[in-house]
Amino acid sequence: MQKVIIVALALVSLTVSSSAEIQERAAPCLACHGERGTSETGNTPSLGGQQAPYALIQLFMFREKLRVFEPMNEMAKSLTDDDLRTFSDFIATLPKPVPPAKSADAARMARGEALAKQNRCNTCHNTDYSGKESVPRIANQREDYLAKTLAEYKDNTRHGYDATMADVMQTVAKDQISDLAHYLANFR
Repeated sequence: MQKVIIVALALVSLTVSSSAEIQERAAPCLACHGERGTSETGNTPSLGGQQAPYALIQLFMFREKLRVFEPMNEMAKSLTDDDLRTFSDFIATLPKPVPPAKSADAARMARGEALAKQNRCNTCHNTDYSGKESVPRIANQREDYLAKTLAEYKDNTRHGYDATMADVMQTVAKDQISDLAHYLANFR
């Protein structure tokens, strides 16, 4: 899968596209992922705050069916390399999601924080969980999406471009996933 990163990052050079054109072309994306990049759709990730290289790799993986989710595979199948760059650059301009307005459960936050520290989530995802380059932003991501994704890494039904997350999740018990997701979704 290291080859996927190399190929996808080779696509990173910018292409010029009008703002109006990309807004129009991105409308179907934003219908599910949120008008400003913050998803209000269950189990659908917020795209705001993601780095262009990370978005590029994910779009590439969807296009090549290295990551399988039929709606995304269908949307990405006809995208050219230039399209992938344009969309990933656009995604990087979307504002980061904000913490939920409702108060987080203090006990779950404490358990989730302990898990994040124990598994050194801040090593790859940054101390504020903002992500970097090919590593996603996980701070303030949808809690349901985080729980689903972490469970998929745990049971090996979701494959990244490397095995890091599957390895990390092996030490997290299934009943701990919801606390970790709660902590990251509500991180301040």
